[in-house]
Amino acid sequence: MLDTMKLNEEQQRAVNFGLSKPNTVSSTPLLIIAGAGTGKTNTLAHKTAQLILNGVSPDRILLMTFARRAAGELSSRANSIVEQHLRKNNKHYQPVKISWMGTFHSIAARLLREHSNAIGLETDFTIMDRNDAADMIDMLRHELNYSSTHRRFPKKKTCLDIYSRCVNSRKKVDEILDEHFQYCRDWEKELTALFVAYAKTKGDQFCLDYDDLLLYCFHMAQVPEIAKQIREQFDFILVDEYQDTNVLQSGILTGFFPTGRGLTVVGDDAQSIYGFRSATVDNILNFPKQFTPNAEVISLKRNYRSHQNILDLSNALLKEGSEGYKVELYSDKKTGTKPKLVTVEDDAKQAEYIVNQVLASRECGVELKKQAVLFRTSYHSDRLELELTRRNIPYVKHGGLKFLEAGHVKDLLSLLRWADNPKHKISAFRLLKLLPGVGPKIAEKAINHLALHQNDLSKLCDFTVPQAAVKQYNALVKVIVGIHDNTIKWSDQVSQAAAAYKELLEINYDDHFVRWGDIEQLIQISQQFPSRERFLTELTLDPPQSSGDLAGAPLIDDDFLILSTVHSAKGQEWQNVFILNVADGNFPNEYATGDKRLIEEERRLLNVAITRAKDELHLIQPMKYWVPEQQSWGDKHVYGGKSRFFTENITELMDLTHYPKCYFDQKEIKTATKAITDIRKSVLGIWDN
Repeated sequence: MLDTMKLNEEQQRAVNFGLSKPNTVSSTPLLIIAGAGTGKTNTLAHKTAQLILNGVSPDRILLMTFARRAAGELSSRANSIVEQHLRKNNKHYQPVKISWMGTFHSIAARLLREHSNAIGLETDFTIMDRNDAADMIDMLRHELNYSSTHRRFPKKKTCLDIYSRCVNSRKKVDEILDEHFQYCRDWEKELTALFVAYAKTKGDQFCLDYDDLLLYCFHMAQVPEIAKQIREQFDFILVDEYQDTNVLQSGILTGFFPTGRGLTVVGDDAQSIYGFRSATVDNILNFPKQFTPNAEVISLKRNYRSHQNILDLSNALLKEGSEGYKVELYSDKKTGTKPKLVTVEDDAKQAEYIVNQVLASRECGVELKKQAVLFRTSYHSDRLELELTRRNIPYVKHGGLKFLEAGHVKDLLSLLRWADNPKHKISAFRLLKLLPGVGPKIAEKAINHLALHQNDLSKLCDFTVPQAAVKQYNALVKVIVGIHDNTIKWSDQVSQAAAAYKELLEINYDDHFVRWGDIEQLIQISQQFPSRERFLTELTLDPPQSSGDLAGAPLIDDDFLILSTVHSAKGQEWQNVFILNVADGNFPNEYATGDKRLIEEERRLLNVAITRAKDELHLIQPMKYWVPEQQSWGDKHVYGGKSRFFTENITELMDLTHYPKCYFDQKEIKTATKAITDIRKSVLGIWDN
């Protein structure tokens, strides 16, 4: 058994739960409520290591996370723990590999390929990323003449969002439109027809999108024979970030493992903030009652990140909420600066305050990259970015384009996908249009020519292209056929595809020398995978985060301030944290008002922002701030109202200040604030009557 003395009492209980005897599997499922900064990853890694040291075969463990990197980190930590234990006891150590480890989507893809024949699915299906899915929907919009209506039909990304919500929440189109897209309500009939056409087209082309992976796997879990096979394949199932699961993901777990035997899920209801992706906090709230007997619940309460003053604010904020486990976090760091609630005149003063504070902290030894500015919506940082640029302060903003959205990356992957699946029209269309003199009409003719010849890629040699494209076209066809037929071995396929694509890269992109660096990186990445199918699947489901053509000018200084949306900041921590525009309309967001459950998610979002801070926390409320001109209202700024989350009890836990400094003391500010609040209540009372 593993020595868990370095873990606290709650963590030890979680790690050792259900492991009284070697190779035993507890019939009671376990829910670990892991509050912010409570050592969740360390606990899960120790539990994994404990299973292995307890004699459980790594092949009998299923580990599911929300990012491949998270799975890799867990595996690495677990291996390190096993190694330390064995070497301490003078025993031989052999690195352990958990073969069934990855995201929900990647695990679903593997299961579907293994059992595809049993559910009538082609084994060699192609997985589309969200951009390809949106392009397919756009193509169908045109074919159905919805792009030429006299009224504005929803754009492709909106259509895909509606479809995705329908699938992941298992709700009908009219329900989703009523709840989230009321401005599209008049298009219910057309959207339904579009989605039917979309599903049929995917089937014809042997394609699945992200949502299909979960949907097909969910339905596969309802087939008793298949569910029994998969259930017998695993003894222990570990699931991370359970608060971020949707109805389908929860249904996959309960379908495959209905008794919960060997099941451990880890999460924090107070960090459930992805409702816009159809995640539902109900999964973690209802987990104890889903199984008979009821699941065991262990809460991790000791926070290793923040001092107690920050945690007091977090605890108080959550305590006033209407749902959740209400786990009160504590820290051994009892002293620290109280969180500051800073009132500023406008977003210009907000930016000025932040820059001054950031530079002052830097002079005191806190590096820029140990400080972060968080915001509800990306454009909230616009004014701050101008100030940072003006004062020559380097920064990195999290968000924006991802690797797979870069044009050159999509080009090369289109080549590989077309070679992998000759029916994949989206990839074929994109690739052919890169050729000199080839436009949409010629590309469409080439695709139709291929279809007439039963999608035999070798027949592309018989298709005539413009003279300017002959050289590059022949090179493309040669490598595509070689990849499809596997006459080019897998280890050389990506490099030869890249070689055939290189001239097209130079023709289509001015900065091709920068973009080629990403192509070389793709070649290197491909060598980590045993097959083309695994490479395309994993890269689509969990791509790298950045791309060379998206990088700004290089900086001599390697220190930089972090700017991030709160959603992107989840799981991160910094010494000093600044939260922008903490006013009603942003926290909570204006679109959440009128819906109690959405308000509670906004409360959790603010809590996630608060609990990123280790030492200093600054919450900034402008009296007015600018908004983009394209917003529906005419004026360029709005007045910021005090956040409804900042009740009197919450406000007591913060230092109230004004920037620039005013001549009122704390007591006078509190008195004035109370007077204004009383007046507001009085006025509202008059109108209510």
